[in-house]
Amino acid sequence: MGRNDALRAARLRRGWRSIEAAAGALTRHGQQLLDDRQFTVSARTWRRWEGERPGWPAEESAIVLHDALGRWPEDLGFTTPPGWIRPEHHEEEQVNRRAFPSVTAAALVMGPTAPQHVDPALVDYFQQQLEGHYRADMFLGPHDLIGTVSAQYQLIDKLVRSAKGETRRGLLRAGAAYSALVGWLYQDAGDMDGASFWRGVTQEIAARSRDPHLIGYSLVNQAQVRTDLGDGHAVVELCEAALDDADRLVPKVRIMAMQQQAHGASLTGERRAVDHLLDQAHRLLPNVDDDLPWGNACRRTPGYLEVQRATCYGRLGLSAEAGSLWTQVLAVVPDTARRDRGVYMARQATAAATAREPDQAVEIARTVVTIAVETRSARMRRELTTLERAMRPWHDAPVGRDLAEILAPVTKGS
Repeated sequence: MGRNDALRAARLRRGWRSIEAAAGALTRHGQQLLDDRQFTVSARTWRRWEGERPGWPAEESAIVLHDALGRWPEDLGFTTPPGWIRPEHHEEEQVNRRAFPSVTAAALVMGPTAPQHVDPALVDYFQQQLEGHYRADMFLGPHDLIGTVSAQYQLIDKLVRSAKGETRRGLLRAGAAYSALVGWLYQDAGDMDGASFWRGVTQEIAARSRDPHLIGYSLVNQAQVRTDLGDGHAVVELCEAALDDADRLVPKVRIMAMQQQAHGASLTGERRAVDHLLDQAHRLLPNVDDDLPWGNACRRTPGYLEVQRATCYGRLGLSAEAGSLWTQVLAVVPDTARRDRGVYMARQATAAATAREPDQAVEIARTVVTIAVETRSARMRRELTTLERAMRPWHDAPVGRDLAEILAPVTKGS
């Protein structure tokens, strides 16, 4: 009798050793994903799925199978019925987005609003709050901060409508910094639609502020989204636009644009450009002396440019060089920067796998998964998915099965 070997292989990759375990795990996964305690897949149903005539799962089961195993039923050995159309990928995002406030709610408040007195001291108040938000992001990850920072942006937008003169310009500058942070939080949470929207808000407010440093910063923010989308040429073009007036920009913004352009170059396979841009940025680091409250990662992040170089080398497949740099970086990144450490360690694990050191990769992954569960960072989950791909040569080996078991809580959304 024939078997559905594709589904069985996917189940074993997921770490579900028996049909009973698979049915129970998929039931729990579906109840959480669909927010429906009635969703159930029995062992008998799963046994039929792995048999000679698996049939076709109900639509809800198809969505849950895809979310849990990363593949649609037609790629799992099921027979596609006439007229089947895959649900749009955004459906899954909408399920997960219930935990967020509306992406646009804080930025698109209808006016006009009632006039009010706006004290100039409020500019300093919002600027001082920023540093605390940046620190909290390192500790908490995106989900617990999006509502707080969005609400503060909304208040700034309301005050801008009544403020005048230098107070208005100061609030616009603060608003651009807050919207950039909201955009980053959505990006870290894996919501690229939300991230792109808020990066656009940042660019609009930066232009209204007439501040060349903020305008350059907003272009780099847009380039960050394009980096995550894998669009290297767009990254380079945005960063070149930011650097068109490089002499007008404080060194910090020039460094940000150069390092982001290096990421774009790594996506297009240009190692020489990566090194040239990061070397240029390194020479500017001692000149960073502004008091702007935003964009201070180059001062706040230990080994900032080494992090960028290691990431770019990893994309270029230079595993030995990337692994050596990650060892240096992780020696100076404090344990309190938990989310960042998790992302860096995941990239270090991928470098180890690419260098054909699977046992080291799996050992690193154990720690990363704990951090990923705590912070719920989509960036970290994405890095772990990259690690999973790099470990495919050991898929059927004990070390590969160990990795599948370790990654189960985060790579498939359970």
